[in-house]
This record gives sequence, structure tokens and C-alpha cells, in this order.
Amino acid sequence: MTDERTAPAPAPAPGPVSLAAALDSFEALWSPRIVTRVNDYDVRVAKVAGEHLWHAHDDTDEFFLVLDGELWISLREPAGERTVHLPGGSVFTVPRGTEHKPHAPSGARLLLFEPTGTRTTGTRHGTVPAHVDATTGHPL
Repeated sequence: MTDERTAPAPAPAPGPVSLAAALDSFEALWSPRIVTRVNDYDVRVAKVAGEHLWHAHDDTDEFFLVLDGELWISLREPAGERTVHLPGGSVFTVPRGTEHKPHAPSGARLLLFEPTGTRTTGTRHGTVPAHVDATTGHPL
């Protein structure tokens, strides 16, 4: 079995990347595209609408920047469940090991930082719905 984190990642872009153009280049929801790499991290963009699924990343935090729209992230923490609201321009980091479920009733465009090879469905999750792409990111 191959560890996905050891798979070669795309090289950083040779020039500037327009995030708007990158997001306009695909239609799939919950299916991030890798726009560049920073050290051992992918910089990904994604279009989202509706609900993702409850999942956790046991080995890494997950960084969200809402470029457009609004995102809610429900969290299961030791103190109980809570939901954070991220309007456009907001950032939030889900701590490693925290079960979370992103949702965007009206849709949103996101920028994410994750270690190369990190699956969108984390290391712990339930049944993956058909509308969620369980991927380590797709090249643009």
C-alpha cells in the first residue's frame, strides 16, 4: 500500500495564478484543485454548496479562507458541539483531530492549505455521499 503523502505533488506554478480564473476553470463542488505548493503544503481552491460530511484529520490542522460566499463549520469538541460562521474574507483553522462538517447553504468559494496528500474526507469519516469527492486534490 502506498502512502498518499509520499506521492509527488505538482510543482509550484511558474508564474502568478489568478484564483478567480482557477475557480472559473471547473464546476465540480467539494472537489478541490491544487493551484500551487508551499513547502509540503498544497494550496487548494474549491467551490462548495450544501453539506460535506462529518470527518476528522488526525494528523493535521485544516485552514479555510472564504474567498466568496459564506461557510459554516460544525465542530464536535470536548466541550460539546458548536458551529462557526465564516463570511467572505474570513479564515478559520480546524485543529487536528477535531470532527467537523463544513456546509454552505448558498455556496462559497474557498482557499485551503493542507499538507500534500491530505484527503478531503480526512482519516476518520462515515459514508461518503456521492456529491463529495474523496480526493487528495486535482491539478488545475
